[in-house]
Amino acid sequence: MVTNPETIASIGENEALRRTVSRLNGGDFTIVGSGDDSAVISTTDDRFVVTTDTMIEGHDFRLDWSNFFDLGFKAVATNVSDVAAMGAKPTSLVVAIAVPPTTLISSLEAFADGLTAACTQLAPGCAVVGGDLAASDTVFISVTAHGALEGRSPVLRSGAQPGDTVAVAGTLGRAAAGLALLESGNRDAVAAYDDFVAVQLRPTPPIAQGVAAAESNATAMLDVSDGLARDAARIAKASAVSIRLNRRDLQGFSAMVEEPAMAIGADAFEWVLTGGEDHALLATFAPGASLPRAFKPIGVVAEGEGVWLDDELLPEGGWDSVRGDR
Repeated sequence: MVTNPETIASIGENEALRRTVSRLNGGDFTIVGSGDDSAVISTTDDRFVVTTDTMIEGHDFRLDWSNFFDLGFKAVATNVSDVAAMGAKPTSLVVAIAVPPTTLISSLEAFADGLTAACTQLAPGCAVVGGDLAASDTVFISVTAHGALEGRSPVLRSGAQPGDTVAVAGTLGRAAAGLALLESGNRDAVAAYDDFVAVQLRPTPPIAQGVAAAESNATAMLDVSDGLARDAARIAKASAVSIRLNRRDLQGFSAMVEEPAMAIGADAFEWVLTGGEDHALLATFAPGASLPRAFKPIGVVAEGEGVWLDDELLPEGGWDSVRGDR
């Protein structure tokens, strides 16, 4: 295969943007897309949700692990999951990317393809409607996502009440398994368990379940980006309650990652508790509520504080984006 040798510096900003934007999908909510000073998006309510996130080379990803398609896909996934966690439907994103001038235009096109693929797969009707391209020594990606509440009240972290059921939709520990495999340097294990690596590089959170949870009157919700223990603690603090997780109910998740854990000598259950980036949805529901089918009960809300695993108070393990550790 012949690789296009053109770089973004060799063709200039306008041509680089033209080629990139041409690969983006249209959106159901887009009135004016990329090309003007601002996009124009239709709304279904007088309220909407907004979230933003960044991905920085060397801190959030490595280019020897992720290609530019992966980065585009993950940039969308990590932001629309935050929209879904508010009980909203993702509608549009603006994406800024800074790359070295020597970056191949084919890499930027692959990034745009990843953005489009993620929107199409995870949040149909949502689209990238604008953004920015700049030069930098390292790759830096910033995304702002918007979502429609469609007349629903937003689901906050602060609404959990004692007696509520704690439930999760999506996977736990699989992205952590993928990261640990990559960090191990064990090429045989990486190849054998490439489906776990794929969850780390291109997460597929259950976006539609955010609306499903809101329609089932979820009392609190967030996406598990930094680890179950840490993110459950955020609900506990915001709601002034304690979260009581049942080890028995989490064993199914750990069983799913037991094989790769054994391959590299890791603790599968630790991945479930402290591994983030699956972007599962963690929610609480009032006693007796009918949970959406995709949500699995894993505990209860109680009086007190902190997150407990059976009778053990858990430390807030998980990813700290400022310190860059767990």
